[in-house]
Amino acid sequence: MELSKSALEDVLRHMRLAAKNQRKILSAQKNQTLNDLAANLIKAQSEILKANDVDLKNLEVDSSSAFRDRLLLNPKRLEAMAESLRQVAALADPVNEVVETKTLTNGLKIKRVRAPLGVLFMIFESRPNVILEAFSLAFKSGNAIILRGGSESAHTSQAIYKMMTTSLKASGLSEPPFYGFDDYNRAHVDELLKRKDMIDIVIPRGGDKLIAFVQSHASMPIIKNDRGLCHAYVDDEADLALAVKVVANAKTQRPGVCNALETVLVHKSVAAKFLPELYAATEAQSLQWHVDSTSENILRGKSRVTAASAQDWDTEYLDLIINCRVVDGLDQALEHIERHGSKHSETILTRSEAKARRFQEEVDAAAVYWNASTRFTDGFEFGLGGELGISTQKLHVRGPVGLRELTTPRWIIDGTGQIRT
Repeated sequence: MELSKSALEDVLRHMRLAAKNQRKILSAQKNQTLNDLAANLIKAQSEILKANDVDLKNLEVDSSSAFRDRLLLNPKRLEAMAESLRQVAALADPVNEVVETKTLTNGLKIKRVRAPLGVLFMIFESRPNVILEAFSLAFKSGNAIILRGGSESAHTSQAIYKMMTTSLKASGLSEPPFYGFDDYNRAHVDELLKRKDMIDIVIPRGGDKLIAFVQSHASMPIIKNDRGLCHAYVDDEADLALAVKVVANAKTQRPGVCNALETVLVHKSVAAKFLPELYAATEAQSLQWHVDSTSENILRGKSRVTAASAQDWDTEYLDLIINCRVVDGLDQALEHIERHGSKHSETILTRSEAKARRFQEEVDAAAVYWNASTRFTDGFEFGLGGELGISTQKLHVRGPVGLRELTTPRWIIDGTGQIRT
């Protein structure tokens, strides 16, 4: 539905009012509302899946399997979405949480408490499950949220928005604290990014082009969920069976998401044994390999193996493609990650705790693993109930953006007539 300029202004005024009202809602009502929403999501399953089927059928024929997977909903994924809502309801409410208290020598009693950020504007691409995840976290942390997804998920998004509105009104929220766009005119995004008077934070969740566009046009602060160019380093002291299992999972379990692996770095002393084993473990997925010359010699004669270009080391594929490089050791692996990493998630496979701790200390990323898959960098998996994304920036929040990350501490001061002299 086409949205006029005056209607867009009405949306912004409503969201400012909703953000104000959110500060007064008690935790018990928030939790009941989210549990009701989870139940109503399952009840609306048939309608949502029919809408999702329309979007899937409308996808261009040459769309990648990973892109299709990001768009796809099914009963299992809807149940996971409902469980995320229930988990957020069960988490402690961060609003008004006391961070610290102290009493000054002049008698002033000072405390820092968490408060909502206000009105959030989230722009996301293709993944309709993001809608409820984002709303639940914004709602529980006392914020209002504007949601703008990609047009490829239009029918699915509208079915979810309809269910949300009905559920929230039935729970007693006559003015739901969210707005979901059904007009995909890019001009609305341009306009909203100028409105720092009405929007407190913008959260882009998508590809490089979206992130770059928001960074260059937003007038308000950004929580940046940048690309995930994740690496695994297989050390000479690695348990190779474990390493094969972890790397295969990190790359192939769900390749179209930001915490999926893109590059594996292998110590030269174990490469001849490890690479054929990893190739065999991923052959059923028809994994494509972009490799350096040493890896190419080891995998000679195998299909789907091509020489890596210079650009490949900086490419987030979000698909069944992996980069592979053989390195001299930990120092060279660290140098490669420092040069090509996106500060998202990195992992080391080794039996040596000393090397693992050095890797975790020196790698500049939001999440750094030892002997585990990068696929765990996720708000749900970390026990946060969900996430608005994985922040790769360093100010305000880094890693999964959960409830506490959608609040900010402020100062509350009690006095008895003190004046400054």
